[in-house]
Amino acid sequence: MADGSGSISYSPTPGLSYDPAEAVYWDEGALAGEVERTFEICHGCRLCFKYCDSFPSLFSFIDDRHDGSVRAVTTEETEQVMDECFQCKLCEVQCPYTVRDAHDYQLDFPKLVHRYKAQRVRRDGVGFRDKVLGDPDRTAKAARASLGAANVLNSRSKLHRRFLERVLGIHPDKELPDFARSTFEKWAEKQGLMVDPSVGEAVLFQTCYVEHNEPEIGKDTIEVLQASQVEVTCQAGLNCCGMPAWESGDIDTVRKKAKRNLDALEPHVDAGKVVLAINPTCSMMLRQEYPTLVDEADRERAEKLAEAVRDPSEYLWSIRNEDRFNQDFKSSPGDTVAYHTPCHLRAQSVGFKGRDLIRRIPGVTPTTTMECCGHDGTYAMKTEGFEVSVRIGRKAFDGMNAEPEAEVWATDCPLAAIQFGQHAGRRPMHPMSILARAYRPDGFPQPVVPAETEE
Repeated sequence: MADGSGSISYSPTPGLSYDPAEAVYWDEGALAGEVERTFEICHGCRLCFKYCDSFPSLFSFIDDRHDGSVRAVTTEETEQVMDECFQCKLCEVQCPYTVRDAHDYQLDFPKLVHRYKAQRVRRDGVGFRDKVLGDPDRTAKAARASLGAANVLNSRSKLHRRFLERVLGIHPDKELPDFARSTFEKWAEKQGLMVDPSVGEAVLFQTCYVEHNEPEIGKDTIEVLQASQVEVTCQAGLNCCGMPAWESGDIDTVRKKAKRNLDALEPHVDAGKVVLAINPTCSMMLRQEYPTLVDEADRERAEKLAEAVRDPSEYLWSIRNEDRFNQDFKSSPGDTVAYHTPCHLRAQSVGFKGRDLIRRIPGVTPTTTMECCGHDGTYAMKTEGFEVSVRIGRKAFDGMNAEPEAEVWATDCPLAAIQFGQHAGRRPMHPMSILARAYRPDGFPQPVVPAETEE
C-alpha cells in the first residue's frame, strides 16, 4: 500500500490472506497489493538471495530493469518469480518478518506463491502435466499394471523418455524412482499391522512414495520402532498428502486427498495415538498446511491431526531416555556417516533427530550438510527445473562429498536420496534403514565392538 510520498508501506495491506477460506484470498487486486508489499520488503532485506532463483530474479528485475522501483515489476516478471519458487521453505525459515514469529509484517513468501498459483489455477484451470504429477497414486497404479515395463522404459528407453518430455514436460535425463511390484500396505496387512485404530500408541503414515516406490523404508521404520517396543500400527486407505497438487495451486485436489486422509486417521488421533509420517514433505503438509487448506468443516480435525503428527526419528528421539529404547546395535555403518538434513524438516523445526539417532550407534560420528539438494517435489523432474535443480543442489552435493571417509550417506527425504544418487555419486539411506541394519549382525560389514566390562 502506498503512502502519500509514493513509497510502499511494509505494513500488511487489507488484502493480506494466507487462508483459502477467506474471500479476500481469491481477490486478484488484493493479491497484487500483497505481492507488491512483499517484493518491497524482500528488496530492502535480501537475506534470501541464495535459496532459489526467485529472489535473484526479483532483485535483478528491480535493479537492472526498473531503477530500484518495485512498482515497475511487470506481470510477466512477477509470474517468473513465482514459478521459480519450488517451495523448499528455507526463505520462510530464515525470514525475520514471518507470521510464525508473530512479526507485524506477517510475511510468508511460500504461502504467497501458493496463493498466486491457486488464483491462476482457478482462472486458467489445471494443466495436463500438473494433473498427472499431482496424483502419484494414480500414476503408480498404472505403473504397477505394466508389470515392470514402466521401470524398464523410464530407465532404458530414450524413445520413451522423449515421449515423456514431449507429453508431460519431464526432463529426459532425470532419474525417476522405480515403482515397487507390491505396495507397503499389502505387506503391512500380511504382517497383521492393520488392526483396530484404538490399538497401539502410534500409526504410520507411510506416504505415497513409500507405499508405491520404496516399501523397504516403511518396513525398516516398523522394525526400528518395534525394536524399541513402540506399539505401531498401520491404516488402510491412506493416499498422497496432496503436496504434488499444491505445488501447482490445485487446492481442490489437495482438499479431496486431505479429506480421505483425515477420515482414515481421525479414529487413531481420537484414540490418542501419534501419527508418524515418514517423508518430511508429508509430515509438513499434515502438520503445517492442512489446518488452513482443508474445507472449513474439516478444520477442527485437521488441527487435531497436526498436533499428533511426528517424524519417526523425532518420536524415537523423544523416548531415548526410556528403558525400552533399544541401543543393542550389532553392526556399524562405519566411523563417519554423512548426513543431509531435508529442507522440510528444517521448516518444521524438528532439528536433526535422524542424525542424532545414528550417533547412538557406537563409534559413529555423523557430519551434517544443511544445503538444499534442489529436488523439491516434482521441480527437478520438469524440463525447466532439472538443470536449475542441479545447480542449486551443488553445494549440498559438495558438502556430502567433502567427507571422503564416509562410506554411508543418510537423509530423511527419499527424493533427496535420488538427487544425491544421480548428481553426487552416492545414494543416501534413510536413517530408519541405517538403524534397522545396525540392529542386525549382518546389516553392515563392520561389527559393533561391545564396550569392555569394568572389573
